[in-house]
Amino acid sequence: MKRFHGHETYVQSAGVKADMEIDGFSIAVCAEMGIELSRHRSRSFDEMQEWGDDLSSFELIVALSPAAQRKALEFTRYHHIDVVYWPILDPTGLGETREAKLASYRQARDQIIERMINAWGPPKDPLPET
Repeated sequence: MKRFHGHETYVQSAGVKADMEIDGFSIAVCAEMGIELSRHRSRSFDEMQEWGDDLSSFELIVALSPAAQRKALEFTRYHHIDVVYWPILDPTGLGETREAKLASYRQARDQIIERMINAWGPPKDPLPET
């Protein structure tokens, strides 16, 4: 989202679990588009609050897994935040070879991109061909 729309919108990424490094295949398929993820790590809603984010100020949570959707709906019982669920392919565990795994991750990445474009329009700056 940040790569597509810059700083027009405040965006944070959070997961159900925290203290996890970003998956290497995710790093690889995002690097193909000029998106740097290697220094990122996942964080939870609780960590976001600990780090100073006022979660009640967010307008929307986009959940990419059923577990994330459940967590977001649990959280929004106390805050008025819209929750949408995008059923995106979970590429973890798919594919026998490195190239097959990368293909699954690219498919998931491209599903997310398609959803973002449908929701908020094309990126301000053209993306590199993947």
